[in-house]
Amino acid sequence: MERSVAIFQHVKNETAGIIEDFLTRRNIPFTHIRLYETSEIPAIRASHLVFMGGPMSVNDEQKLPWLVQEKALIRESVALGRPVLGICLGAQLIASAFGGKVWPFIPENGWRRIRGTPEGAAVGFPGSFPVFQLHGETFEIPPRGSLLCTGDEVRNQALRVGSAIGLQFHLELTGAMIADWARELPPADQEKISAETPRNLAESNALCLALAERFFGFYQR
Repeated sequence: MERSVAIFQHVKNETAGIIEDFLTRRNIPFTHIRLYETSEIPAIRASHLVFMGGPMSVNDEQKLPWLVQEKALIRESVALGRPVLGICLGAQLIASAFGGKVWPFIPENGWRRIRGTPEGAAVGFPGSFPVFQLHGETFEIPPRGSLLCTGDEVRNQALRVGSAIGLQFHLELTGAMIADWARELPPADQEKISAETPRNLAESNALCLALAERFFGFYQR
């Protein structure tokens, strides 16, 4: 099956960032499923699925019924061995799809250093690396899952369930995206992010591209 990617976007300003640049350079076709416009999931033929972030909770199923459809699609895709990548809300969707709880927890805003676990090293996560965070909920590792990355304040930072990988953090961001997101944060957080972004962004983006090479380089059935 030829590679193609469906990117599930929950709000307008949470795009796939440099992942889209990567796909363009590799001539891998991709489409956006803009749920903030359509509130429905069409038939999906893509070989790879990417679920982006958003301010909603995966527990808001009554208010946002398409969350139920997304979780079902994630389960179906993993059953087929189709690669799934979830970022922030997307990671929580993966956890919830397989029975892991998602609940409000310590908010993380801005740059943090986290660590790859032995299981994470097997898929390319280093021992320590910087990531950009913007979330107020955390997830439980579901029964079929494994922990790929861990942090000091929030333990569960990345998970894997079969062919699905979920990242609580953001590696895909450009400097412009970070500046846009930071506008909604308190002034002290904005100043800290502005100072730390030049020191961390290149390393974070390099890891994103390395993981993209691995993730989009195969289709497993």
